[in-house]
Amino acid sequence: MADPADNSENSSPVWRELSRRAALVSHRLIGWIYWDPEAIENYAALGVPDGIGYYISTRGASLGSAGNSAVTAAFYSIHPEFVGRCLDLCREHTTFEEAAAARDSAVASGLKRYSPEICESLASMEPELWTAAESLPVSGRVLFSSLIDWARHTDPLVSSWLAVNAIREWRGDTHWAIQISEDLDESMVGILDGAWRGYEDDWLARSRGADDAALERAYVKLEQRGLAKDRKVTDRGLHYRQELEDRLDDLTSVAWKNFGSEETIRFIDLIEPVGSRFVERIDQTAGPNWMPAARDNRPSDR
Repeated sequence: MADPADNSENSSPVWRELSRRAALVSHRLIGWIYWDPEAIENYAALGVPDGIGYYISTRGASLGSAGNSAVTAAFYSIHPEFVGRCLDLCREHTTFEEAAAARDSAVASGLKRYSPEICESLASMEPELWTAAESLPVSGRVLFSSLIDWARHTDPLVSSWLAVNAIREWRGDTHWAIQISEDLDESMVGILDGAWRGYEDDWLARSRGADDAALERAYVKLEQRGLAKDRKVTDRGLHYRQELEDRLDDLTSVAWKNFGSEETIRFIDLIEPVGSRFVERIDQTAGPNWMPAARDNRPSDR
């Protein structure tokens, strides 16, 4: 790959590709924890029956005190009733701080178990990763901003992981801002994303809580815009979804520019060789469809 630090090569296509690759490895480094049996057991040990709602309550822990609507808004595409039930269960049995600590404990042990060769190098990146994260604009990025204000972890390895997660959620907040600007509701987003990633039978939208009525309304809207026909996303719809992703990669490249080209390439080169192990963990614990952003399922990857 051309060196993006070279001014002649510091072009949008170069940084778009770095942004895409950095996002993929970040999703892989982070995503496995949300279906990790040890993490769920830790959460259940706090008194939450069977660890129900672990994903919602730990991912949204930094926003939990703001209320269910705030977390629902930040997650955007996950059904509000499901989000609310999960958060209420957490409040009933424990605190959001303890929920996050239960997850973070499993992060430390899991990284050492599944990818021991990356731990020392990843921990060494902690100061630079947080500097990159803290330099990002918080405006409109509610989940990200709450993570920036969250107390820092004392373990450099976990702290580095949390910094990557903050950058990842900054991308997520930006992703939802793009969807909102395009007047795409949560079911429309799920349909377009699922088709673009190669999922069948509206699985992705349904996995986020869309029912038959919501899907019907979404398809009507998509068909009115020429993005779907006969309950199938059209080629125009797939091209449109790719354009949205390109915009996202371009907009979020600033996070990695802040980190620096050499450090970004070092980070990618560190995580890429072990990334498939994290995806395999998701497959083993949740199934082969979950955490779509961590998978090689973009059209360019297939």
